[in-house]
Amino acid sequence: MKKILLAIGLFSSILFFAQKSENYLVVGYHSICCGTPSDKPVMDYITKFRAKNKIKNFEVYRQNGLGREGEFNLYIGTDTFSKTQKMQFVNGLKSAIDAQNRKKKPNRDGDVSFDETQIMKKADLSNARNLTLIK
Repeated sequence: MKKILLAIGLFSSILFFAQKSENYLVVGYHSICCGTPSDKPVMDYITKFRAKNKIKNFEVYRQNGLGREGEFNLYIGTDTFSKTQKMQFVNGLKSAIDAQNRKKKPNRDGDVSFDETQIMKKADLSNARNLTLIK
């Protein structure tokens, strides 16, 4: 009986402490005619930033089903960053998105949008549909 209670307690504490972010940056992928752009440049930047800064708890959620052509949003948790890390992350993310938008074919490829002032709260994400944890 003690082992069962210990296992339940351990499992619930892991679930409770695993999700730490309360604030999320929003990156939107929009289509013009032929589907959304790839999330590869942004995900590559996130992977490099995570490795460079040795960040262990990094949450990225993906919300699918926002449009008929596969539009989706990425929600990136930022609460584990220091102030300087957050500034570096936001600036690098902006440059990765700008580079991706400059390389697109006009009137064919979709856009990637990012507004650093748009912050999504965890309570809002808990009500979102089609949300999956990526990292």
